[in-house]
Amino acid sequence: MTTSTLPAPATAGPAGGKAPDPARLRRRRRLAQWGFVAPAVVFMVLFFGYPLVRNVVMSFQEYTPKTFFTGEAPFNGFDNWSTVFHDALFGKALWHTLVFTAGSLLGQFCIGLALAVFFTRRFPLNGVLRSLILLPWLVPMVVSGVVWRRVLDQDTGVLNSFLGTIGLGGDTPWLTSPGMALLSVILVNIWIGIPFNMVILYGGLQEIPKELYEAAALDGASAWRTFRSITVPMLKPVITVVLVLGFMSTVKILDLILALTDGGPADATQTLGTLTYQNSFVQLDFGAGAVVGNVLILISAVFAVFYLRANRTEGK
Repeated sequence: MTTSTLPAPATAGPAGGKAPDPARLRRRRRLAQWGFVAPAVVFMVLFFGYPLVRNVVMSFQEYTPKTFFTGEAPFNGFDNWSTVFHDALFGKALWHTLVFTAGSLLGQFCIGLALAVFFTRRFPLNGVLRSLILLPWLVPMVVSGVVWRRVLDQDTGVLNSFLGTIGLGGDTPWLTSPGMALLSVILVNIWIGIPFNMVILYGGLQEIPKELYEAAALDGASAWRTFRSITVPMLKPVITVVLVLGFMSTVKILDLILALTDGGPADATQTLGTLTYQNSFVQLDFGAGAVVGNVLILISAVFAVFYLRANRTEGK
């Protein structure tokens, strides 16, 4: 008895027995990828790219309230830039911005890190206290500014009343003295930013393996030695993120300063953000306001480039 083997049937393609075209499949895959990316690209172009380009163009135009009715905004070259850079207030605003940003970041980070380390220990009401500390971060910044303006009022403020009660003066001009106003604004901004720093750093501390601390304790390392040799190096990526995000949010702050001092007294708290507002919406010189805004964007861009290069160097 003989056994016959039949040939296996050929595999038919999905359409008409033809195999799919690899080039067509690649094109479809690429179109699908762009379909997912396209909404983000459109969003970035409409809400970031166009305003940025428009702001740069406006800085070279004579853009006044009349432009909104006539549509005419003649180019005036570098006149707006020259006017801004020769204005003594611009130099003061730039310096105040640097001091305000550096002071705020330093205070927020140091206190936030100290609280994050403190809350890694287990004790009663740990979660409740951490939740309460988040309140300044959840309150709108304008509301915080208005409340602190009442607290720091020289005559009727709660802080001066308390200091007077315990015999420590009670007549400090927190917001009305040119020498005290910037410091007061920095302290209020530190109070607002502490919760953000604490939450991010606390999350980073939870990711550090406990075995490292146990090994350090067995070796007899002190608390400071453990913090310097284990906590800080392991927390470095999180620290970088906290400082970058803090810089980006602090360097452009406007609403808090407007609510507290409106840039005064005697321009003592005038920053690049408030100067942009003053030029554009108070003096209605939109070209000069665009110039200051471009300088603010340039500072942020330079900081971002240094941050990316530092990360790339660490990755290598």
